[in-house]
Amino acid sequence: MQEEDHNNPIQSEMPFAIIDGEQITELPKDLYIPPIALQVFLDTFEGPLDLLLYLIRKQNLNILDIPIADITEQYVDYINLMKELELELAGEYLLMAAMLAEIKSRMLLPIFEDIEQEEDPRAELIRRLLEYERYRTVSEKINQLDRVDRDVFLSAIDTDQFKQP
Repeated sequence: MQEEDHNNPIQSEMPFAIIDGEQITELPKDLYIPPIALQVFLDTFEGPLDLLLYLIRKQNLNILDIPIADITEQYVDYINLMKELELELAGEYLLMAAMLAEIKSRMLLPIFEDIEQEEDPRAELIRRLLEYERYRTVSEKINQLDRVDRDVFLSAIDTDQFKQP
């Protein structure tokens, strides 16, 4: 048995998510999660909605195992807490939640052989997620640019004192 050192306690890394009871402490390298991302708490998944969508897209999670109604309820609570400035982000999450509901409903409907096969409903989600990622990447780059009164401060100089007599 390992002896605890009360002077130097060991701090474990906080998980980003929990999937089927397994703690995830590292995010995929190709995924950015905004600091104020919507966190969902389900039986099979606890973590940011962005990560849930990523895992569904990569087919690491089955969408049929995801209770969309619970996500919707948590989303409504999230909207009530959102500040006025983050309404655009809230709208993006609403779109993602609606797409999840649509995909799951299509996956649950029976498929008839004689009906012309439609495109996989996940393809639209993937297309929109890629578009969302492009906007998010561009917005990150814009946010890194210097801004007046945040990173750069202007000062006024009285040029009259430098005039030649």
